[in-house]
Amino acid sequence: MRTKSFIALLLFAVAFAMADSSVPQFWKRNKPAAADSVGTADSILSPTDTTQMDSLQLAIYRHNKAIDDSIHLDSLNRQKKNGIDAPVVYEAQDSLVYDAASNTAHLYGSSTVDYENMNLQSDKIYMSLDSSLVHATGSPDSTAEDGLKGKPVFTMGQDKYDTDTMAFNFKTKKGLVRNAYTEQQDGFLTSQVSKRNDNGDIYLAHGRYTTCDAEHPDFYIALSRAKVRPGKDVVFGPAYLVVADVPLPLAIPYGFFPFTKSYSSGFIMPTYGDENTRGFYLRDGGYYFAMSDKWDLKLLGEIYTKGSWGISAASNYRKRYKYSGSFYFSYQDTKTGDKGMPDFQKQESFKIQWSHRQDAKANPFSSLSASVNFASTSYERNNLNSMYNPQSLTQSTRTSSVSWSTTFSSLGLSLSSSANLSQNMRDSSIAMTLPDLNVSISRFYPFRRKHMVGDERWYEKISLSYTGHLSNSISTKEDKLMHSNLIKDWRNGMQHNIPVNANFTLFNYLNVTPSFNFTDRMYSNKVTRSWDEERQVEVSDTTYGFHNVYNWNLSLSASTKLYGMYTGSPRLFKKHPWQIRHVFTPQVSFSYAPNFGSARYGYYDTYQKTDANGNVSLVEYSPYSNSLYGVPGKGRTGSISWDVSNNVEMKIKTDKDSTGFKKISIIDELGASMSYNMAAATHRWSDLSMRLRLKWWKNYTFNMNAVFATYAYELDENGHPYVGNHTEWGKGRFGRFQGMSQNFSFTLNPQQLKKWFGGGDDKKDNKKDDNDDEGMDTDVESNVDDDMVKGQRGAKGGKAETDADGYMRFSMPWSLTIGYGVTMREDTREAKFNKKTMRYPYRFTQTLNFSGNVRISDGWNISFSSGYDFENKEISMTTASLQRDLHCFNMSCSVVLAPYTSYNFSFRCNAATLTDALKYDKRSGYSNAVQWY
Repeated sequence: MRTKSFIALLLFAVAFAMADSSVPQFWKRNKPAAADSVGTADSILSPTDTTQMDSLQLAIYRHNKAIDDSIHLDSLNRQKKNGIDAPVVYEAQDSLVYDAASNTAHLYGSSTVDYENMNLQSDKIYMSLDSSLVHATGSPDSTAEDGLKGKPVFTMGQDKYDTDTMAFNFKTKKGLVRNAYTEQQDGFLTSQVSKRNDNGDIYLAHGRYTTCDAEHPDFYIALSRAKVRPGKDVVFGPAYLVVADVPLPLAIPYGFFPFTKSYSSGFIMPTYGDENTRGFYLRDGGYYFAMSDKWDLKLLGEIYTKGSWGISAASNYRKRYKYSGSFYFSYQDTKTGDKGMPDFQKQESFKIQWSHRQDAKANPFSSLSASVNFASTSYERNNLNSMYNPQSLTQSTRTSSVSWSTTFSSLGLSLSSSANLSQNMRDSSIAMTLPDLNVSISRFYPFRRKHMVGDERWYEKISLSYTGHLSNSISTKEDKLMHSNLIKDWRNGMQHNIPVNANFTLFNYLNVTPSFNFTDRMYSNKVTRSWDEERQVEVSDTTYGFHNVYNWNLSLSASTKLYGMYTGSPRLFKKHPWQIRHVFTPQVSFSYAPNFGSARYGYYDTYQKTDANGNVSLVEYSPYSNSLYGVPGKGRTGSISWDVSNNVEMKIKTDKDSTGFKKISIIDELGASMSYNMAAATHRWSDLSMRLRLKWWKNYTFNMNAVFATYAYELDENGHPYVGNHTEWGKGRFGRFQGMSQNFSFTLNPQQLKKWFGGGDDKKDNKKDDNDDEGMDTDVESNVDDDMVKGQRGAKGGKAETDADGYMRFSMPWSLTIGYGVTMREDTREAKFNKKTMRYPYRFTQTLNFSGNVRISDGWNISFSSGYDFENKEISMTTASLQRDLHCFNMSCSVVLAPYTSYNFSFRCNAATLTDALKYDKRSGYSNAVQWY
């Protein structure tokens, strides 16, 4: 065993010794040649006699030789690879000269060279196929611009360069360009000399950057040197502004412009200025976070030299086919006056806005929407932007709501919940409902058979539905909301409503509808009242627990329709025969409800009151009068009501309509209604209500409602007027007119005048409405006057129209909108009562508003809005705006003339890249009362 182990060990030693390169008798290697050219790089191995080797030596020799051969082959391939990676396609319309000796090509006349994603077009191109070098230039031509035609146009991917002369290496992707012109995002770059490296970066010398797309730009920024990263940014050294070829003394040592098409984070430069009460400020500066394609975040701040400061956060979010919305929060710490002095004030204010909208395709059975606009009372007074927006500053109420709803179609069940808030900015009062839950079951027929056989039976027409309402609300002041008690201060309750209806047809013409309605209310407290004789005040005692209040009523109604036709004489109206149709709809109904003021229901109670003089009286009250859903009314109800409605239409034969007839509405509706309560002790007749609706124009409908009182005024023993028990008809008079309210609005423009006085074409005048629905309709308040912005947009117009002789046709587009409202009511002040006619005089309340815009020329637009207060006999809020479109710049000025005065002037560059850099803003101080005009 030891002998075999020793032999095996000896064989391994011999094998390793023969594999060693230092053994000369088994392996011989020539000295490597001097490493240089391709021709001398191939070394030749000396022949080796393999016949003298055994199997183990031969295996080792072949293994080492294979490794040396592979390494040697790789070195040869690397040294021989000196060409390009893809075919080069080139063509020329005039001629193509190829020199085989130098492997070059000359292309003449509208030549094109394509290589991978690169394209070169020029009138003359010289191309070296060995060095992959291309040289392009235009051809001299005295008629062409700059004396050259067919200038080189180089395109690489999405980047395009217009040049005079260029040299480019397709292999290294480096190039030298003279007089280059390229577009980056919304800006344009030109340079005298440009150099491109293999990374795609471009180095410019003596360049220009502008956002003006004119051939001769209105302005540009002269760049001494710059580095351009296409699609990313441009970084430049010393630069100055040139306007209308006039250099301005506005220079900067360093700067950059971003070109990225994707969302990117970055700093937001602040604006500076001064304000009388808070001092100098830096505001609207911060940082923008490009979180993702679905949402972003913008943080801004402001600071004043007298101690005031503020922060704000704004975010937009959107998920395609799911939801979209925006959120805004702002906090301000305002300090006015000098600290330690009597006029020093400190106010903290904030504002929250949230808008959320769910896409209709996200979930057809559930939806969530929000429109929150809440601000503290002092926020708008301390916000600089609101000072120049009359709508925001004078807004007296704000409303917010968040609602959610879902449906179960298989059950006919619907659930909806909402939170509502109403805020009065004048007295800081708040009315809040949280939550407001509604549960409803759609109408169903409990007695209807699942498989109908034969005629429908009468009881199968009975329908049933359910509506439940749970609510919790409070009305308080802004500073007391967070300190309120949920049980004691909030009003809460639940209401159930179950209507039962049926519909029958009698004698084929009469529709009869019986109904029964049951309403149940559930409250968590009731208030018991008593009289304190010592203090002579009413005492309230709130008892908490479960309290149920219900009521029910019955009703039966019958209605039908009567038609009357009148046809014009065919002898008099042969060409245009006409016919008038009159539809008369009478309805009679009866309703009954018991007296829920009875003591057995417990909805009303009494207490004994003894005043200071010893007079005793009985005071009736309801423990549930201040509850959320109220209390059923007192007294039995058994009333008969009637209603009539009239509709008159005319039909005329015409060839302009595809049906051959044209319908004209003469009276869309003329109706009246009245009721008689048989169970009432007094005033059994109700007031007479009348309504009138006329369709005067295609887009305008005239509506008027009037109420005529039934009972006349009478005088008591002290001579004070009151509504007596005698009717106006009993005294030979028609019902006393209670008043009316009507609003009119009309817009006048040149197109409307053409339609009135001829020359207008309805088909040509139909234009698309400026109000589009694209984007998120959040109804969130913004510091922008929408009417002014709409008028300012009219300043941007196209080319002017010309007549047949080539002269510009005179045109001054304008529009004027006038709104007038009038309200007529009885002036019920006792001093105004006329004892001879036994009537109160009527009092009129009128409002007049007008707005419009005038486009005095192409690029100029003036808009205005104002009104008149008839009660105070003063001009109401008056604003005016002037805007001038300067192609690359935009100038605007807005003025508030009444009731206070202010102005806001702005001059900005239109391009988004430079709008924050090239601007000038000037505002008036809002805190002083100086009349500047």
